[in-house]
Amino acid sequence: MGVGKSTIGHQLADYLGREFRDSDHEIESRTGASVSLIFAIEGEAGFRRWETAVLEDLTSRPNLVLATGGGAILADANRTLLKTRGKTVYLHADCATLWERVRKDRNRPLLQTDNPRLRLETLYHEREAMYREVADLIVDTQGRSPQSAARLIACGLRKLNRADHDA
Repeated sequence: MGVGKSTIGHQLADYLGREFRDSDHEIESRTGASVSLIFAIEGEAGFRRWETAVLEDLTSRPNLVLATGGGAILADANRTLLKTRGKTVYLHADCATLWERVRKDRNRPLLQTDNPRLRLETLYHEREAMYREVADLIVDTQGRSPQSAARLIACGLRKLNRADHDA
């Protein structure tokens, strides 16, 4: 949350000449409801079901740059999809940086608590190992422009693809 998945994803897709999709936006398009409204009506479990269905579809498409929601990693099925259907990039930033980026954003359902900063830190620590588990490439976004991050990712992906080809 707040690491730059959508912004960097757009840049990367442009750089690679590929289509870009954001799984949260895709869920909103398919349901006709905002992520916040889905959380309010169906709860997090309902939203996660939508998320898995959308990931099942989007990860089957070739030449796509996909930004997932930060919690997509929670479901075993989603982790399997991400590990087996393409290259997964973990965009990383520390908690303080993430907090600065999201603290004024009221459209983050998981942060609608009495202590949103603590909630962000808790989510970060709960998910960190799972992000690293599925990542083919890890890129730190702190102090890096979206364009710079996209170029770094593109370079890393080329190296991974060459290594796969050579193997």
